[in-house]
Amino acid sequence: MASLAHVLLLSCLATFFASTLQGDSLNYKPKSLSGYLPRNYKKVLNTIDSCWRTESDWATNRRALADCAVGFGQAAIGGKYGKTYVVTTPDDDPINPKPGTLRYGAIRTEPLWIIFARDMVITLENELMINSYKTIDGRGANVEITGGPCLKIEYVSHVIIHGISIHDCKPGKKGLVRSSPTHVGERRGADGDAIAISASSNIWIDHCYLARCMDGLIDVIHATTAVTISNNYFTEHDKVMLLGHNDKYTEDQVMKVTVVFNHFGPKLNQRMPRVRFGYAHVANNRYDKWQMYAIGGSAGSTIFSEGNYFIAPDISYAKEVTKREVYGGWKNWKWRSSKDVFMNDAYFVQSGYGRCAPRYSKAQSFTVSPGAMAPALTSDAGPLSCVVGEAC
Repeated sequence: MASLAHVLLLSCLATFFASTLQGDSLNYKPKSLSGYLPRNYKKVLNTIDSCWRTESDWATNRRALADCAVGFGQAAIGGKYGKTYVVTTPDDDPINPKPGTLRYGAIRTEPLWIIFARDMVITLENELMINSYKTIDGRGANVEITGGPCLKIEYVSHVIIHGISIHDCKPGKKGLVRSSPTHVGERRGADGDAIAISASSNIWIDHCYLARCMDGLIDVIHATTAVTISNNYFTEHDKVMLLGHNDKYTEDQVMKVTVVFNHFGPKLNQRMPRVRFGYAHVANNRYDKWQMYAIGGSAGSTIFSEGNYFIAPDISYAKEVTKREVYGGWKNWKWRSSKDVFMNDAYFVQSGYGRCAPRYSKAQSFTVSPGAMAPALTSDAGPLSCVVGEAC
C-alpha cells in the first residue's frame, strides 16, 4: 500500500500538470498586449502618412494622396486625373444605380475621385463592381459598408480605397449587377469578402477597418499583381488575407503584393497573409496574438518578412509565426525573416536559399525600419479622423 506522503505527492503532481496543460496554473497570468510593447513609444508617421498627413489643406488637395503609395502598388493613381464625385445618399440599386449613390460613381468609365458628403452606413444590395481609375476616399466622414455584399475589383486597374470601414459583409445573391454604364451582367453571388480583387493590377488599399465578414477580409487572386495593402486595421476574423487562388492556378506566379504598416489586431485566426505561387513583402506590421498562425502559404510561394512585430498568443502550440500548407517539399521555398521582433516566444521558420529582397524600382522602394518600430509606425492604422482645415 502506498504511503500517505506518496499519495499526496502524486496528487500534487497531477494537479500541477493538469493546470499547466490547461494554461491556468495558480502562478500563470497572461500578460496584456501592452505588456509586450516597447515602453514609452510615441506615434511616428510612416513613409506613406508623412507624404500627406502633415498638410492642413488635404480636403482641397485630396489627389496628393495618389502620390504617396509605396511598394508594388505604388503606381496606382485611382481617380487622380478625374473629376470629384460626391456620394450624397447610402441608397443602392445594383441594376440601375441613381446619381448620388456610391455605385453610380464606382461604375463610371471615366476617372473619378469619389468622396462623401456626410457620415453614412451603406448596405449594398449586391456586390459593388468598381471600375478602373477610381478612388474611394472616406476622409472627412465616417463611412461604413456593412450588412450586405461588399466590394469587388475585377478585370480593372488603378483603384485606390482609402479610409473606409468594411465589416460584417455577407454573401451576394445570384442576379444582375451593373459593372459599367453600358453593361449589366449575371453574377453568381459574392462569397462574403470585404474586398475581393481578381485579375486586376495597380491596386492600393489604405487606412481601412476590416472585420467579421463571412469569407475573407481581402482576397487577391487570378493573376492580380502590383498591389499595396497598407495602414489597415484588421480584427475579429478567421481567414484574413488570401494571396493566390488555389494550388493549381499557376497564373498567380505573376502576383506581387506589399503588405506594410498594418495592425493585425486581436481575435484574428490565420492568413495574415496566406500566399500561393506569388511574392509577398510583409513589412513593418504589428501582430497581436493570432490564434492559429500569422503568415502561411503553399505552392512554392516567396515571402519576405521584414521589420514586423510579432506577439505570439498564450497558446503553447500556436507560437510559430509561419505555416506551410504542405507535408513536405517546402525547404526550397524562400521564406525569410529580417529585422523582425518576436515576443511571447513567437518564432519564424525560415527556408530557401538565394536572394529574397523585393527588387523594387526606385519609385516603389522605401526604408523598412527595425521591428521594434512597428508598433509606433502602425499606431494610426485604420480610418483617420480628418477635420477640414487641420492636418489629419
